Amino acid sequence: MIRINEVAFTGYPVTDMPRARGFYEDVLQLKPANVWENEGRHWIEYELGPSTLAISNMWPTWRPSSDGPCIAFEVADFDVAMAELRRRGVKSALEPIDSGSCQLAIVADPDGNAVVIHRRKQS
Repeated sequence: MIRINEVAFTGYPVTDMPRARGFYEDVLQLKPANVWENEGRHWIEYELGPSTLAISNMWPTWRPSSDGPCIAFEVADFDVAMAELRRRGVKSALEPIDSGSCQLAIVADPDGNAVVIHRRKQS
């Protein structure tokens, strides 16, 4: 039987590494934990609690897509996060909604990969 302990990492393909790093590091304020580079190909990891988000342009056949998987970032203050993303001109794929148990919105990184901004409601 397979027993999965946790998510090791989520990876997103990107086409323009400086632009992608600008989004993840400047806009979302993530700090790179590990950086690998080989002949213009990069793998950048951002540690997020027990998980890791990686962005990469290592494999030319791994292409960005708004139809692919998405990562959901739990934020401390949903309204502040959304105001900052709007101020920075980040495109929304799904405007903020209140599900009753959480607030969420879907934004796009510069390559169109979906990123969920999420805040659980306190019980």
